Amino acid sequence: MSATPALRPPGFSRRTLLGASAAGLALLVTGCTASPADVRKTVTSEQADELAAQLGVQEALVAAYDAAAKADPSLAAGVKELAAQAGEQLERLRDAAPGTTLSASPPAAAAPAGAAAKGWLRQQVATAATSHATACVDQSGPRAALLGSIAAGLRGQDGLLA
Repeated sequence: MSATPALRPPGFSRRTLLGASAAGLALLVTGCTASPADVRKTVTSEQADELAAQLGVQEALVAAYDAAAKADPSLAAGVKELAAQAGEQLERLRDAAPGTTLSASPPAAAAPAGAAAKGWLRQQVATAATSHATACVDQSGPRAALLGSIAAGLRGQDGLLA
């Protein structure tokens, strides 16, 4: 029996067909992954307003730490590090919301004098944590992660104040 060469379809070689298939697959994968990243970076006006509101919540919390430390000097040393963390969180929120200005400075917090200041401060921390966690749901991408992270950190502070 004589061997007959395999018949090739006219036009494309296997290498050409494989190369074109690989290039098409690469374009398809690139096209499918680029679009969602752009959508997540888009900030709606509602999201920007909510983030600005959370900036006010965090400013009020920083003021609450100051008020509690003044109301109970024995508490001041114990919450110094927590107050610094709240201040760092405030700076991160400001960085995430450039150009945001609040209509007024946060209202002066009135902490009760003496030992009751610690319980009052704990309530302020828990309220801020809940506010950030609630706002996190309506954000997307890095803003949601930031608010969620701050809320978790404040829950930890609440536990330390217990």
